[in-house]
Amino acid sequence: MKKLILIFGVGALIMSCNIKKEEKGEMPEVDVDVMADAGELPEYEVNWADIDVGTTTRTVNVPKVVVVMEEEEVEVPFIDFDMPEGDSTQVSERTIMVEAEVTDTEHNLDIRKIYASGNKLFVVSELTSTDTSIADKTMRVSDQVVLKAPELDVKYYIVGQRPENMFNSKYEYVNNMSEIEKEMKDSKVIYEK
Repeated sequence: MKKLILIFGVGALIMSCNIKKEEKGEMPEVDVDVMADAGELPEYEVNWADIDVGTTTRTVNVPKVVVVMEEEEVEVPFIDFDMPEGDSTQVSERTIMVEAEVTDTEHNLDIRKIYASGNKLFVVSELTSTDTSIADKTMRVSDQVVLKAPELDVKYYIVGQRPENMFNSKYEYVNNMSEIEKEMKDSKVIYEK
């Protein structure tokens, strides 16, 4: 490819110049007794084209990997908080979701436990690798639980190794479940898978 560009470049330089003969040339006269008058070579004026090298913007077709999301009805766990009689706390439905972007192999991400303590929820998920290779592609995995409850602060933990990706920085990753269970000893388990 580089050789082809070089050949076209040299050809363009030769074709883009203007050559004009300025003066007529003359061969030297030679005497037999080895006397010679000085000769004169023809003179040429060469005007080269001005060449600018730079970049420009063009619209081109670039291949992109597209992940198609399709709506599908699936069974999703549902947690309904039943507030005590006389409690006027507003209850609303929302989805608790955890996601991770992984490479190299397919992974599973499952919400294992949800703890409640005061006005806080602690969502504990587990990220596990499978043996199925995805080569150099990136895959997003997720799990979710529908929750009908008052407005609560939610903290997310993922048990497993954090994949190398900025997307994965919004959750706290821990090595094993026992690290979390020590912290949750005074919390109530409201969901377990």
